[in-house]
Amino acid sequence: MLTPYGRVLSRPGALAFSLAGLGARLPNSMVGLGLVLLVESATGSYGRAGLVAAVYVLAQAALAVPQGRWIDRWGQGPMLLGTGVVWSLGLLGVVAVVQADGPLGLAAAVAALSGAAFPAGGACIRARWSALLEEPADRETAFALESVVDEVVYLLGPLLITLLATTVHPAAGLVAAAVLGGVGAVALAAQRRTAPARHPRARGDRPVAAMPWRSVVPLAVVSLAFGTLFGAAEVSTVATAEDAGRTGAAGPLLALWALGSLVAGLVAGTVAWRHGPGTRLRWGSAAMLVAILGIGLAAATGSLIALGAAFVIAGSAIAPTMIAAFTAVEQRVPTPRLTEGMAFLQTGLGAGIAPGAALAGAVIDARDGASGFVVAVLGGLVALLASLTLPPDPARRPVAAPAATGPR
Repeated sequence: MLTPYGRVLSRPGALAFSLAGLGARLPNSMVGLGLVLLVESATGSYGRAGLVAAVYVLAQAALAVPQGRWIDRWGQGPMLLGTGVVWSLGLLGVVAVVQADGPLGLAAAVAALSGAAFPAGGACIRARWSALLEEPADRETAFALESVVDEVVYLLGPLLITLLATTVHPAAGLVAAAVLGGVGAVALAAQRRTAPARHPRARGDRPVAAMPWRSVVPLAVVSLAFGTLFGAAEVSTVATAEDAGRTGAAGPLLALWALGSLVAGLVAGTVAWRHGPGTRLRWGSAAMLVAILGIGLAAATGSLIALGAAFVIAGSAIAPTMIAAFTAVEQRVPTPRLTEGMAFLQTGLGAGIAPGAALAGAVIDARDGASGFVVAVLGGLVALLASLTLPPDPARRPVAAPAATGPR
C-alpha cells in the first residue's frame, strides 16, 4: 500500500522539503492554544487570553491569500525566509511582553504582526509537489501525504504545547513553536532546487494569468464551511464530555476523529480514482454531512462509546474530501497563481474555526453540549451546497498563455 508514497518521496529533494514543511506547519496547531495558556497564566483571564489569540488568528487569515500571491510573484525562497524570521521574532515578542506584564494592547499588536507574517508552509509544499510531479496520480498521492501530515500536526501540536506549558513553563510551548516553525520555514526557503519558478508581475506582452473565480469561490466556501464544522464540533465535543462528567474524554474523542482521517488519507493516496476531484468533493461533502449528523445523534444519546465510534467513521471522510479539494485547485488554477489558489483553501479552513466555535458555544450555553453539533451540521450543509455549484472537472490543467516565468 505504501509503494505510491515511496515513489513520490524518492524524487530528488522531496523528502527534505516534506520534512521541512512539517516543522513549518506544526505551529498551526500550537500557537492559538499556546497564547491562551500563556496569557491566562499571566493575567488570570480567559477573556484577555482569547482576545490575544483571536487577534493573531484574524491577522493570519487576512494576510494568507495576499502572501500566496506574493510568493507566486517573488518566489518561495525570499518570502519564506522573510516571513519565517518576522513571525518567529513576533511570537517571541508576545512572550516577552506578557512575561514583563506589559499592556494587553501591546501584546495584541505584536500578536497581530506575528499572525500576519505566518509562513504559508502548507500552500508552498503543495505547490512544490505540483511543480515536481508530472503524473496526476502522483500528485494525488502527494496531496494525500500532505493531508496525513496535516492530521499528524493536529494530533501532535496540542499535546506538545500543553505538555510544555504545564510541566516546564507557560511560555515554553510558544518558544518551542517559534523555534520549530522558524527553522522549518528557513529550511524550506533554503531548498531552492525544488522551489517552483516565480512568476513576476507581467509587463508588456506578458499578461497576468486570470484566476478562475467560478471554481475558486465555491472551493473557498467549502473550505470555510468545513472550518466552521470543525470549530463547532471541537467545542461541542468538550461540552458533551463535560455534560457526561468525563471532561478528560474530549481529547481522546477528538484524537479518534483525527486518527480516522489519517488512516483514510493514507488509503486515499494509493487509490486510482475513476472520477475527477470535483465529483469526489461533492460526494465527500455529502459524506461529511451524513457523518456529522451521526456524531450529533451519538452525542444526544449521552454514550461516549457511541460518540467515539461515530468520530472514527466521520474522520474517514475528512482527508479524502480535502485531498479532492486541493487537487481541484491544482487542476483548475494556472501555475502563475497556484500558491495563491492553495492559500484560499487553507485560509478558509482557519477562518471558519473561530466563528464555528463561537456559534456552537452560544447554542451550548442556551441548551446543552450535544445541541452545539447543530452548528456543525449547518456547516456541512453549506459545504455540500457550495460543492454543487463547482463547474465540471476540466479536461486538463489550465496553462497561462504566454507563461510568465522567471528565475528561481
